[in-house]
Amino acid sequence: MSRVDRRMDRRTAGQRGSSGTAQRAMSVQQALEWAFRVEKAQLFLPEHPGRNRGDDVGTGFGMEYVLLQRAELGCRVDGGRHKMGSYTHPDAEVIAATVAGMPDELGGLRMAIRVAELARAGLTPDWMPGAVSRCVPVDIRENQNGVRAVTAVVGTELVFSRGKWRTVDILACPVTWRPHPEQIASARRAYYDWWHALGWVRDGLVGSSMLREVVVTAVMPKWRPWLGR
Repeated sequence: MSRVDRRMDRRTAGQRGSSGTAQRAMSVQQALEWAFRVEKAQLFLPEHPGRNRGDDVGTGFGMEYVLLQRAELGCRVDGGRHKMGSYTHPDAEVIAATVAGMPDELGGLRMAIRVAELARAGLTPDWMPGAVSRCVPVDIRENQNGVRAVTAVVGTELVFSRGKWRTVDILACPVTWRPHPEQIASARRAYYDWWHALGWVRDGLVGSSMLREVVVTAVMPKWRPWLGR
């Protein structure tokens, strides 16, 4: 049993659904990790009528698609028929089918795959915690005198020295920003997009009332952890 399962079992002891089965209260992130990491659910990504088979991004399917899938199958949402006889919890397949319905405005199938991959790995997107962009030399060189920034000739100048006009090189130290501010901003935009996708999944699971033993709570990951909230 995984740590997610053990933690959820402790939290939900004594809670029962209408069918008499024990219910598990999970945040949406915990529910995703349980579905994809513990239950090994897979995304079922159906072809859309207006989508070419070679396209790598398609149109998202809403909750009505998930409902139709459950109605058609009677009791379980098709998670891709990947198990070849082994068992996947029906709630895990509902969660996977919901993720597969990610709308285009939230990233469509690309975001659905991203959400599933992170959940399967038990990871949160890297928003580069503690990253501060600093101006540093492009290159450094180390010798017996220590570590020094590498300089480059950027021009010449005539100077009068020791009774003569002499041409001397003008040296400068090329610098860069590490990590680049845009790299930090991009990582945090990606985290924010993932956060919105999880919010959509949470609202869909709560509103659909299709889960039998899992209760998805309102708890979300931090909205902007780099700001402490």
